[in-house]
Amino acid sequence: MISGRFWRARARGFGRFSAVYFRRISLLTLVLGSFSALVLTLPVRAQDQSSAPSKGQTEAPAAAGGPQSDIGPYAIPKKKDEPPPPPPPEKPKKIEGMPDYSIRVDVPLVQVPVSVTSKDGQFISNLKQENFHIYEDGVQQTITNFSISEAPITAALLVEFAEGTYYFTGDVLRGSYSFANTLRKDDWLAVISYDKKPYMLADFTQNKQEVYGALNQLRVPMFTDTNLFDALYDTLDRMDRIEGHKYIILITTGIDTFSKINLDEVTKKIKNTKDITIFPVSVGWAIREFFEAQGRAAPHGSATGLPVDHMDYLQADNEMNTFARLTGGRAFFPRFEAEFPEIFKEIGGDIRNQYMIAYHPTNPKLDGTYRKLKVEVVAADGGPLKVKDQKGKDVKCLINAREGYTAKHTVE
Repeated sequence: MISGRFWRARARGFGRFSAVYFRRISLLTLVLGSFSALVLTLPVRAQDQSSAPSKGQTEAPAAAGGPQSDIGPYAIPKKKDEPPPPPPPEKPKKIEGMPDYSIRVDVPLVQVPVSVTSKDGQFISNLKQENFHIYEDGVQQTITNFSISEAPITAALLVEFAEGTYYFTGDVLRGSYSFANTLRKDDWLAVISYDKKPYMLADFTQNKQEVYGALNQLRVPMFTDTNLFDALYDTLDRMDRIEGHKYIILITTGIDTFSKINLDEVTKKIKNTKDITIFPVSVGWAIREFFEAQGRAAPHGSATGLPVDHMDYLQADNEMNTFARLTGGRAFFPRFEAEFPEIFKEIGGDIRNQYMIAYHPTNPKLDGTYRKLKVEVVAADGGPLKVKDQKGKDVKCLINAREGYTAKHTVE
């Protein structure tokens, strides 16, 4: 048996070991605790040091505002004090029994350029608003705007040039150059030729040399066909996109051979196109009369001749008169070369000197219908206007204005 002394001695040894063990554990715990505290405090100090401004860098004032970044704050200017918005307008008091709706009225304005000349083509410039009466579908209208214009022109020179005009090439070129010579520095002109289709020789330009250069290309015709209706329709479509009043100077025999567009379609296009006046100038009258005097059909082709009946030319003349009348222009049929410069001088006078009349129609419907127009020139007392020339003789006034217009079509 183990004695009690043995157990007492062992108990004393175990007690000394426990005391040493617990002292060491306490010391280890103290060291670990201090180390943890040191580690936890390092990021906070590093962050404090990095956020401190470096030497030469100043902190942005609070008024600068904006988010912070690695290179400093974004200086966003502080908005000025804005005045408070005005109070909303007071709504009108609703009257009992009255429906709640609004009314919007679109009143169209019709503008009609009018040229008044003497029989010899002289512009009559001393007329006033009270000298004009204008009627729409037979109903007299009240003129609201009246002015006399002498402004630069915007025009297209549409020239027939094909083998079909072999005998008429001289007249075509003389007419084209005669009109080009009347241009002023502020005028805009495009040059378009046509045979079986139209060709843009010069787009709208104010450079007279470009116009002459375009006309110089008219030397060797390529095709016999003269598709007048197609070329006129295409030119009307191009010019309808241009603002303001425009003019087409049409130099042609008037003969159409194989156009895809027929006469009714091109006439409808003319009626529906606003602000365009057509001045047709016929060519080839001397040749036509020469062949008619011999009892032969006048040619409309190459040297071999493509006969065109006399009635075909008469119909062509009638069509050109119609194009001019519908748009407020004039048709010219010169028989001699010397007439061309004088004719284009008259055209220039008609274009540059016009009375501009405007009114709000009594028929405000936007139904797309065609409205007929009639312009009269009267004396101030309502009687017939008397104009005298330099010799004191009474002069008859010639009024040139478009025959009508197509109202806008609005679908309700």
